[in-house]
Amino acid sequence: MMYKSEESDIRLDVYLSKVLDISRSQADKMIKNKEVLVNGEEVKNGKILKIGDEISVNHNFDETFEAEDMDLDIVYEDDDVIVVNKANGVVVHPALGNLHGTLVNGLMAHAKLSDLNGEYRPGIVHRIDAYTTGLLMVAKNNKAHEILASELAAKKTYRKYVALVWGKIMNDTGVIDAPIGRSKKDRKKMAVVSGGKEAITHFKVLKRFEDATLIELQLETGRTHQIRVHMDYIGHPVVNDPVYGKRKIIDNTGQCLHAKELGFTHPTTHEYMQFDSELPAEFINILNKFR
Repeated sequence: MMYKSEESDIRLDVYLSKVLDISRSQADKMIKNKEVLVNGEEVKNGKILKIGDEISVNHNFDETFEAEDMDLDIVYEDDDVIVVNKANGVVVHPALGNLHGTLVNGLMAHAKLSDLNGEYRPGIVHRIDAYTTGLLMVAKNNKAHEILASELAAKKTYRKYVALVWGKIMNDTGVIDAPIGRSKKDRKKMAVVSGGKEAITHFKVLKRFEDATLIELQLETGRTHQIRVHMDYIGHPVVNDPVYGKRKIIDNTGQCLHAKELGFTHPTTHEYMQFDSELPAEFINILNKFR
């Protein structure tokens, strides 16, 4: 299996535990057994990765995943790219121990995808959480993937989210500029930390309720759980978030966060394209409780 690092300043064993969904000790053992190479060379488990490092894993996990027929909400498709509206509760790509029912399983049954991101993430240019809904761009060939990924890294991709957050935000607009890294208290969570990666989120108030605020957000950067971490950081965590904020959980449909708009330059025609999507039923059901 071949992976290309999407993160910088992260230990190899930590990165492997994330992308392969295995324990740190399993990752350490694979590295010590020389089953992992970085840019074609043997390394130690403390190796610090940079964005673009190529990681090859030669380990027999005895687990494979296959294409699966799935109802997909395809917003747009051509020979290079697919824009899909991801449903609530759907994991974007497989990992060890979770090889079925992901968006990638369904996309593989629908079309041939790029293979730049390794065996488990074909076509995936960017991701959103399982219980975050909304628009994703998917590459159908390697050339398109490289161009779309470069645009994303250069902060030229347009991404607008809508979220319902706890509390009444009094400022009509705001910018959260706070670095994000792995939490020192809980390694499974992200947090605003000194020395973390640059993370910038813009927000605008759409509507205020007695106990919550409906906002739209634009991302300059795309850190893991960025919106959820930033909103929790300023004291307005996303409503129904089971991980961040420690507020009342209304139901089991996950955080009220939707990737509503997506814009990018087409990798072949160079035409700027922008797409919109409606809030899902799960989001609206919770929103109606505050109206």
